[in-house]
Parts: sequence; structure tokens; C-alpha cells
Amino acid sequence: MNEHKQNWRFKVGVVASLALLLAACDEKAKVDLSRQLGSNPELPKAQDFLVPPMQVPEGVGWKGNAKPQVVSGLQIEKIASGLLHPRQLLVLPNQDILVVEGNGPGEEAVTSPKQLIAGMVKGRSGKSGKGGNRVTLLRKKAGSTGEWEQHVYIEHLHSPFGIQLVGDTLYVANTGNIMKYHYTPGETRMSDPGTELGDLPSTVNHHWTKALLASPDGKRLYVGIGSNSNITENGLEVEYRRADILEMDAATGASRIFASGIRNPTGLGWEPQSGKLWAIANERDEIGADLVPDYLTSVKEKGFYGWPYSYYGQHVDQRVKPQRPDMVAKAIKPDYALGSHVAALGLWFYTGTGLPAQYRSGAFIAEHGSWDRTPLSGYAVVYVPFANGMPSGPAQTVVSGFHSADEKQLYGAPVGMAQDAAGALLIADDVGNVVWRVTSAGQ
Repeated sequence: MNEHKQNWRFKVGVVASLALLLAACDEKAKVDLSRQLGSNPELPKAQDFLVPPMQVPEGVGWKGNAKPQVVSGLQIEKIASGLLHPRQLLVLPNQDILVVEGNGPGEEAVTSPKQLIAGMVKGRSGKSGKGGNRVTLLRKKAGSTGEWEQHVYIEHLHSPFGIQLVGDTLYVANTGNIMKYHYTPGETRMSDPGTELGDLPSTVNHHWTKALLASPDGKRLYVGIGSNSNITENGLEVEYRRADILEMDAATGASRIFASGIRNPTGLGWEPQSGKLWAIANERDEIGADLVPDYLTSVKEKGFYGWPYSYYGQHVDQRVKPQRPDMVAKAIKPDYALGSHVAALGLWFYTGTGLPAQYRSGAFIAEHGSWDRTPLSGYAVVYVPFANGMPSGPAQTVVSGFHSADEKQLYGAPVGMAQDAAGALLIADDVGNVVWRVTSAGQ
């Protein structure tokens, strides 16, 4: 077959898929998100789509003085704008803030009309905006108000995401490796060229983000590695050391799989009371607007959490071939459901006292928002209260208003979070290209 005929057939396939897409877009969620929060979410019967329903608002950014909405008792301000896809935040000991700016490397091949359409639909939201491949330093000038100073701190990174400081060593997780730098307090530009600590799985990069967390003693790094597919449609061989949390020696770069079967662990944190490792995860797509809930869970060493063979414990995914009932039998049920397709990308266990008492000793979760659910889900920062080291109540929306009421326009989308010395909550917004700071009202 000549190239012209191949291109023609591909375009016909795209048109046919677009027609199927338009028909599918009438499929709406039937389970209220409130019934998919907590330890026992409602899980309806899985559906089967040639093309999954897709809906995203058009990314327009924040206009003028517009900003997200916060609940009573809080206020929000913009401390940085004009960034290039800010994803993660790190507060330095001198209270400068590092902002990791990155997006996917665009290395995944488009092999089907469905994949092409999904990329086009998601691209409308602004979530596919060009990443800076850099780290920017924010510094508040004494006595000044408004936005903070911006300084380009590290450049020429490759789809960076996670960042951690241990003593005088700064670790940055690119999509394919972890770099380490000697941190010098007060610098507005990193003087150390950096060295590679260790490599990370980087072929295909269906899920490119690499979440990063240091152990309390600084001797180990934990890295969230997402799957290379939705449910292994790219083959099991490209899933080597994928859908895992890796534990890496911070001195040598040697690593091992700490936990597995977590489709896309996008955020990691230490629960303050128990000292246990927790993670947020993005679950699988294409079996309905009401499946599968993304989740927050404690992470057990050598634990297996189901992907790809089952979801939310031992609910079998019939699409996966071959079936593995032996693996399903091992699957651990996550601790806390967040709702289907909310796309949790940021996790922060709050340890400060600057926010009102009801937001202490629990977890803030940044939900980047759905692309395959009507009505939309996510697009908010929620708070999950904890007691005795475990979630103790329903998630509460704290920051919202990232999209228009008619769900047609998207102003921003929250990702990584951090906490400053005053106890303010900092939020990276990669669609609005902004960093927000949330404090108690009147502070």
C-alpha cells in the first residue's frame, strides 16, 4: 500500500472516530461524586466504548484580577504569574520558593485515531501548554506587596516534576533521571551544573511525571512512576518498573520496587502522626464516567494495588489480557476514594497553624480535573481530615472556581502544593501559569 492510501485510510478512520466521539459525548455520569468518596465508593458496572466520552473546557487563563474561589475563613492571592506550566513547589529554608515548570516530552507515538482525538480534546484545555523545562526561584522582596521576584534558577531540564532538598543537596526528577545539585543558600541561579544520581524508566512516557519524596532521615528517595498505558495496550514489556513506587538510595542511586500496581502515583507524602508513606493515584479510563475513582492510600512495602488486572481492590478489569487471578487475589484495596477522573496531582499533609483549625492534621489534594466525564470532576483543591493516622471524614472543597459555571471555559488547574513558614498553602496552577497563596482571612 502506498503512502497516499495509508494517509487517506488514517484520515477516514479519524473522521469515523470523530463521529463515534460525538455520539459518545452524550454519555453522562450517573453516580454523584459524593457517593464515590471515602473507604467504600460506589462502583457501577463497567461500560465498553469504542471511543470514550470526552469533555474539557477551553483553556482561557485568568483575566484581569480574576482568581479562584476559597471557602469562608480563607483568602487567596497571586504571588507569581507568566510561568511556563508550573507543576511542583518547594519552599527553601530562607523562604524562597522553587517552582518546577515542565510538561510531557511529547515522545509517545500516536498509533490510533482514538489516541489522536483524545490528544486534541485534552489539548484544548491548556493542559498541554509548553513546559519551561526549568526551575524558577520566587523571592519576596522585603516590604514589597504583590507578585514576588522571579529568577531562572535551573535550565535545560527534561520534563521535570518532583523536587526535594536534603541538607545541601537538591534533587530534581526529570522524566528519565534524577539530577542532584549542591544547594547554596541565597543563590538566585544554581551555580552547580548538577550530576545524575540515577536513571528512571523513560521509554514511551505515556505517564511522564515522576513524583519525588525524601525519607525523613534523607537517606532514601521515593519516586512515583506511572504506567506506560491505560491498561497495558502498549504491551507488558514497556511496563518494566512502571506503575510502581521506587525506593532509591540517595547516595548511590541504587533502587528497588517498594510497591507496585499503582497506575499513576502522582503525589507522595509522609502522614505526620503515623509516619507512614501515602500516595495519590490516577486510576484507569475508558470504562465509564463513573469508573474508576482516583484514590489516596497508605503504601505498604511490597504491596500490590491491582493495576492492570483489577481496580479498587479486587474488581477485575476484563479488558486486560491475559487475566491474572493470582495477582487479583493479592490486590490491596486503597484507603480512600476521591471520585472518578478527578486527576489528583498534588498531595500535601498540612503541619502548620496558619490556617483555621479545621484544616490542620489532614491532607490537601489538588485535583487537576477530568477530561472524560460529564459533568466535570476535580478542578479543585480539597481537604481530607485525618485522625489517628487515617482519613476521618468526607473530602471538603477548599479552593474552586477554576472553570466557568457552564463548564465551557477553563481558567486554571491546580497541581503541586507546599506550605510556607507562616503556614500558608501554596498552589501551582499549570493552566493559569500562576502560583497562588492561601491564608486565613484577614491575615
